[in-house]
Amino acid sequence: MNMPEDKPLRIVGRKIVWEGRFVRAMLLEYMDDKGAVRTWEGVERVNCEGIVAIIPITTDGDILMIRQYRPTLNNFVIELPAGLNDKGETLIEAAKRELIEETGYMSENLELIAEGPVSTGLSTESMSVYLATNVVPATPQLLALYPMDETEDIELIKTPLSTANEKVEELCRTGNIADLKMYGFIALAQKKLGC
Repeated sequence: MNMPEDKPLRIVGRKIVWEGRFVRAMLLEYMDDKGAVRTWEGVERVNCEGIVAIIPITTDGDILMIRQYRPTLNNFVIELPAGLNDKGETLIEAAKRELIEETGYMSENLELIAEGPVSTGLSTESMSVYLATNVVPATPQLLALYPMDETEDIELIKTPLSTANEKVEELCRTGNIADLKMYGFIALAQKKLGC
């Protein structure tokens, strides 16, 4: 990140408060633009080399979304397949694996279409978003090799990409929560595919 030379903004102290298997909480001290030292609470990912999200589009033009129980929200969330790159893979290999694990579908056509921070006020994590086209059911061999994580409670939702936002809104009216990134990811896919 390039900071303007005339601004003293910078981290001047960092203290780890707690660390778990995949997350570390920290207190950051930073110098603001007036030269005052301030404190900020934040978290960062550990034991992973990035986060991937996949926008899977079938050969019929349907998008595959998932409905997953998220304990932090105590509710089901409508989202896209995603996960941590915690197995020493490349990001694209992690995206292919997560697609199979969370949807039972596969694709050899993945294209990186966006990268960036997920929650700039809280976390250092950055996400790489892949558009997967020509998505088809995974072979039995791949399903056996990449089973769904036993801690995940996932339901697959298949709907036309052209009306995906309406489907998300319908699911929210029945008590689910939408991951807000969904709307941007759907728009990226629609623009890229001319929907």
